[in-house]
Amino acid sequence: MKINRPPSECIGAEILDVDVVSVMEAEINIIKQLVYDYKLVVFRDQNLNEDQYLEFARKIGTPQIYPQDNYHHPDYPEIFVSSNVPKDGKKFGVRGTGRYWHTDCAFLAEPLPFTMLYPQVLPSSIRETYYIDMQQVYKKLPSKLRSYVDEKYLVHEAKWRYKVQEWDIDRAVIDIMNDFEKKFPPVKHPAIITHPVTHEKILYMNQGFTTGIVGLNYETNQELLQELFSFIECEEHIHTHVWKDGDILLWENRTLNHKASIVPEGEKSVSYRIGLYDGLPFYVSSKRVKEQSEMPTK
Repeated sequence: MKINRPPSECIGAEILDVDVVSVMEAEINIIKQLVYDYKLVVFRDQNLNEDQYLEFARKIGTPQIYPQDNYHHPDYPEIFVSSNVPKDGKKFGVRGTGRYWHTDCAFLAEPLPFTMLYPQVLPSSIRETYYIDMQQVYKKLPSKLRSYVDEKYLVHEAKWRYKVQEWDIDRAVIDIMNDFEKKFPPVKHPAIITHPVTHEKILYMNQGFTTGIVGLNYETNQELLQELFSFIECEEHIHTHVWKDGDILLWENRTLNHKASIVPEGEKSVSYRIGLYDGLPFYVSSKRVKEQSEMPTK
């Protein structure tokens, strides 16, 4: 297993010369540590079927079954399908997913630590996914912006990203939204989370799901959030991954915001995503980190 590590404070380690189907426990531990250290890992030149892909994912962690089943692969509910290509003449997955800055499942009480993505069909022109390292963003936050989020909680909501389904025809939009919100009510997470392994501080917010700072009115929230998002999403913070055939990406949602590129009209795109739980809390409290740091070494 050959590993190319990025320069300091950059994301994205590259793993070459490995068949992920045959990786052993020692290699899995190395891979997971690379994700914690470099936030994003790309495996090159893979050629897996669905069973092999799921088998590899299970070695990394526990696959999520996404809570909306219209995203599921019909034979593998653990595989979330983003596709504009029918399968056997039927709609297959959901088209146009993730074309906004977000971190997967931030709207859940227990968000998703890892995402694994394996394109099956890549568009012929634009083949990109974009990432922002929110650990580095927090370090660079000007004092004015830092004052908005330090020791604050943020609200995250899913309803504004709901994709209308066939069964919603003839229903009022407000009823659709209210029903969806009952299934996925707003949640609160600390604006600054502490990583359970690295103990680094991370700004945990994204334009896709973060809708407010707890304790502020709507007008103030809109003003402050837009100021924060403008800083977060500036060009110098964006890392672009250009996909090659055979790539599998594994990244950490604790530290990275991401956004899919558009798929030009008429071009085909199919990707298989597996969300993974790594067996650790999504974040820990500062007190717990302090206690861990004071534990005697054996």
